[in-house]
Amino acid sequence: MNIVCVESLGIGRERFEALKAHYAEMGHEFTYYMDRKEDEATLAERMSGADVAVISNIKLPATVLSQCKKLKYLSVAFTGLDHIDLAYCREHGIEVQNAAGYSTTAVSELAVGMMLDLLRNIISLNEMVRQGGSRGTFLGRELRGKTVGIVGTGAIGTATARLLVAFGAKVIAWSRTERAEVKAMGVQYMPLDDLLRQSDIVSLHVPLCDETRGLIGERELQLMKPTALLVNTARGPVCDIAAVGKALVESRIAGAAFDVFEHEPPLPLDHLLLSTNRCLVTPHVAFATEESFAARADIVFGHVDEWLAR
Repeated sequence: MNIVCVESLGIGRERFEALKAHYAEMGHEFTYYMDRKEDEATLAERMSGADVAVISNIKLPATVLSQCKKLKYLSVAFTGLDHIDLAYCREHGIEVQNAAGYSTTAVSELAVGMMLDLLRNIISLNEMVRQGGSRGTFLGRELRGKTVGIVGTGAIGTATARLLVAFGAKVIAWSRTERAEVKAMGVQYMPLDDLLRQSDIVSLHVPLCDETRGLIGERELQLMKPTALLVNTARGPVCDIAAVGKALVESRIAGAAFDVFEHEPPLPLDHLLLSTNRCLVTPHVAFATEESFAARADIVFGHVDEWLAR
């Protein structure tokens, strides 16, 4: 089998060389690349002879997959699969497997970190001090005692809820599937509309699918408190981003934090969420830690080994 890792995955050459030796002992060829190229021509060139390919969150449409005539298995170094043309893969017998669980801690920690910054204005206060300013009359808000609505209690939503309980927040939740371990924390499930009305902070943790696309739109934003905060570390299109931007500009919600957008950053400088200082933005980094990338490589190549052993 010809195994190709089309990008660096944030791991070093030494790890790749060990993998190359590992697969050579099994009688397979392993090719890896230490850079990340997202253009279709390069992806097609790198994957054209692969039986097995490893890729993270680079968009992989049918126009690329159709040039990979030998491809039988995709090990995706990412939790979501909405960037892969799964319909094409099903039609052509290409098995696709994600790397669930590798970034649970990383994403949940960033979500809570964003909440803390929105409440305490850490970034803007840092800039103010560097420009010679002082506290003045600034007052922050505490996370303890706030009602935080978790939208989606999969692994990441559950981990985020656990952190928030430790901070002393009151956690409520909505999810398509309710989990006993979440209820055991004292978290109450309720309809989404009720969660939006009651929450001081709404944190999104749902996958992107037809049911969740545009889940938070104009109607839902109207239900939120004017003092409420919205945090999105899930997927950009879970929100109607234009509606969120409008709500921020009109002060109908107090603030927001987004790590995900309609497409991968860089964003255009006139992007609506950049037009207001009420929104904290990061370039889709919630999953990206040294620890999570090491765990991801273990999961991804473990999946390859399991598939090869069938």
